[in-house]
Amino acid sequence: MARATLMRVAAGEVPPTFRLHRPPRILAFSKQDAASPGFRGAVEAARDAGYEPVIRLAGGRAAVYHAGTLALSWAVPDSRPSARTEQRFRELADLLAHSIGELGVDARVGEVPGEYCPGAWSVNARGVAKIAGTGQRLIAGAAHRGAVIVVGDSAAVRDPLIGVYAALGLDWDPATAGSIEDEVRGVTPQRVEETILARLGQLYELREAPIDPETLALAQRLESDQTVE
Repeated sequence: MARATLMRVAAGEVPPTFRLHRPPRILAFSKQDAASPGFRGAVEAARDAGYEPVIRLAGGRAAVYHAGTLALSWAVPDSRPSARTEQRFRELADLLAHSIGELGVDARVGEVPGEYCPGAWSVNARGVAKIAGTGQRLIAGAAHRGAVIVVGDSAAVRDPLIGVYAALGLDWDPATAGSIEDEVRGVTPQRVEETILARLGQLYELREAPIDPETLALAQRLESDQTVE
């Protein structure tokens, strides 16, 4: 769906699109992961842990989605997408840090040493636990920003990544995998979603809309490209 939306935004067929959804149990590998000699072992480790392996749109390294996470996708038209990569990263990270901070978390932008899927534009709690990761994908005419926000059940992120990262030969510190609920008890995905959309609505004019049939049909045709056999 993210790739289909990005392609249609680039073609001018749909407007800039921001989407939040609650994913199933997925272990999202990057194309860099897929080129690793340990990829097949990592796929087996993901399935053994009960997670469906997929190839995601953005870069980075393997990340986990489950019922206690929110997945974010934001596609915008841009005639020179590479010229504004850092600006887009900063805007998304600031949006997430501000929104998560509104929930009572000491939310900060920056990489935690030893975090999974490390990135300068991650969002962390107290400088010690990663709670959201971000990534981008650029094509001619548009840019896509993606994020996974871990609302609850940080163990469901930590546990499968131990075997997956071992297979990929990646070092990380499982103690750095956190969640919003680890910091503030009782926070739900719905509350996080509402907080993010409220903040975004202060910055942009939002219009709720269903996914149009053409985008859905394109996503279905593209689905095999993201599937791991």
